[in-house]
Amino acid sequence: IFGLGIRFVGEGAAKLLANHFHSIDKMMAANVAEIAEIDGIGEKTAESIRDFFSNEENLQVIEKLRSAGMPFSEAAPEPSGETDERFAGKSFVFTGALEQFTRDEAGEMVEKRGGKVVKSVSKKTDFVVAGADAGSKLQKAQQLGVTVLSESEFLEMIGE
Repeated sequence: IFGLGIRFVGEGAAKLLANHFHSIDKMMAANVAEIAEIDGIGEKTAESIRDFFSNEENLQVIEKLRSAGMPFSEAAPEPSGETDERFAGKSFVFTGALEQFTRDEAGEMVEKRGGKVVKSVSKKTDFVVAGADAGSKLQKAQQLGVTVLSESEFLEMIGE
């Protein structure tokens, strides 16, 4: 999905879309509201995706890739490791500087337990993990009433 070059769809958003839809056909059939319901995908990105799939030239490229053997669907991914009820289906945002690990490492810990990592805070976000010097994401989480965890609280949650 990332390789299609859809405006505003980076690697993270592409992963969220793939995990949600599991096939390009389902994604192509979705409307803006359905796409924007995905935690981590905003209205602007959803509109960009819808516009992309409304363009006949883009549809032709997808069909050429499909004809060349590009797989555009796969089974729902299984979380690697044991799924943890506290993480399953929950979305996490990391902000500020973490001391014990990088944000990518923290994200992998969440995904291994069945959770997902998103880049921006919304009312659909379950947890914000705030490190040192956390800024606007922390403020937005507080305004929206999203649960904020310190790095040490996150470590307790993952059992480390």
